Amino acid sequence: MPQHLIARAPPPRIAARSNVAAILPDGREVEVLWVRDARARRLRLLVSERGVRLTVPLRTPQREAERFFQANLPWLAEQLLRYAARDNAIAFGRDDLGPLSLRGVSYPLAWRDAGFLRIDASDAGIVVHAPSGASDAAIRRALRDFFMAQARRDVGRWLPKYLPSLPRAPRVLRFRPLASLWGSLSPSDAVSLDLALVLGPPAAFEYVLVHELCHLIHANHSRAFWREVETRCPEWRASRGWFRNEGLRLKAELNRLIGK
Repeated sequence: MPQHLIARAPPPRIAARSNVAAILPDGREVEVLWVRDARARRLRLLVSERGVRLTVPLRTPQREAERFFQANLPWLAEQLLRYAARDNAIAFGRDDLGPLSLRGVSYPLAWRDAGFLRIDASDAGIVVHAPSGASDAAIRRALRDFFMAQARRDVGRWLPKYLPSLPRAPRVLRFRPLASLWGSLSPSDAVSLDLALVLGPPAAFEYVLVHELCHLIHANHSRAFWREVETRCPEWRASRGWFRNEGLRLKAELNRLIGK
């Protein structure tokens, strides 16, 4: 067979992976998955329900990756403490009037007796209208539907101003809880956004939407991609910093409210 006709398999995306034990500043030991990824463009440290993961670009020297990891150990320790409360779902008792976040604002949560279950929001607060026998599961589903409707309302307000500058519109928009990411664009142009985004500041939510829409122009994180993001969202760095400091708390709050 002629040499030029031999099919060659593409190089593997994951070049190497290993589990490394690390000691946090407070003395705790944590296991970290180090992954050498051929598609990665920058060092990235993530905490999710799967554990701690450090993604390292293929050409990044080992010493540089180790310096990055050591410099971020205090941040990692703080995030792991916040993450420990993810599974502590709140009980929806009638005496629970604790605040509930929406668009970066903490609203009082009130209960009203009603013939059927619904949730309303106003400037004064968020009200759960529920029959006396409504189960926690039913109220969690209602909260999920409420957040979904609010998220769709926000994106429906933002999306029209960005569509004219895109090569094509996203095929579909989906909202759901995501473990570690805030958004993604599939090969079929479907945009997925973390439902927790509607709990945080609108500017941060809109930045994630812009980020994924710009992947319709550049399917990478090149300088050209970031130029497109900055054209549409000049304050994107502030939003990215907000997610780094507060993102895990936001995901944990959504999980406590609606469950996994």
